[in-house]
Amino acid sequence: MSDGVLLFVVLPYVGLALAIVGTIYRLKYRKFSVSSLSTQLLENRQLFWGSISFHWGIVSILTGHLLVLLVPVGFQAWNGSPVRLYLLEITGFALGVWALGGLAVLIYRRLTSRRIQAVTTPMDLVVLTLLFAQVVTGLWIAGGYRWGSFWGTGVFAPWIWSLLTFRPRPDLVANLPVVLQTHVTLFWLFLVAFPFTRLVHIITAPFQYILRPWQLVGWVRRDRVAPRPEIPTRVGTGV
Repeated sequence: MSDGVLLFVVLPYVGLALAIVGTIYRLKYRKFSVSSLSTQLLENRQLFWGSISFHWGIVSILTGHLLVLLVPVGFQAWNGSPVRLYLLEITGFALGVWALGGLAVLIYRRLTSRRIQAVTTPMDLVVLTLLFAQVVTGLWIAGGYRWGSFWGTGVFAPWIWSLLTFRPRPDLVANLPVVLQTHVTLFWLFLVAFPFTRLVHIITAPFQYILRPWQLVGWVRRDRVAPRPEIPTRVGTGV
């Protein structure tokens, strides 16, 4: 089996299968293990700056990648103007730097705070390492192989669709530069690790709260509560 088939056909399918099956298993049979184990009570300032920067940055980048996959023609039309192309590339790079800065803060707090280390698992460090390498290689690509939002629609989008339609075409990415191959390989490795981490909690957003009726909460002021009636006592007659 060639390296291209192993990395760009076998690994993607293994990653997808493990992410789906493993996540369903945890949600059904080990639901109490699905928790973010928040450390906000342990420290707050570093968590705020690291978490906000990383989450908003990475969500924006992933949304852009998803849109390239879903509407590649729209991106090609947008990039038809040099000004719009420059704007998209600069925005994507800035979001990557923002996400990397937040991730660096999150890694620093886990390596330096004893209280955070007490609730840190080896899988937490694995996930942080994968994410850090993923963002770094993404910025490397954005800086060294420019206009990725343009050529990505003709390379990565068809490759992903070939996997999803079970007609894999590893030849589309087998001859790309090493940093590009590393970037996509890290993503599939992240999917392999995903169901074994606390990150599973991100797909358990409580959407049911959007549809349920309003919950009424009431309270009673103690100073307005009527005093309890005293129970009369029988007075003995001494007989």
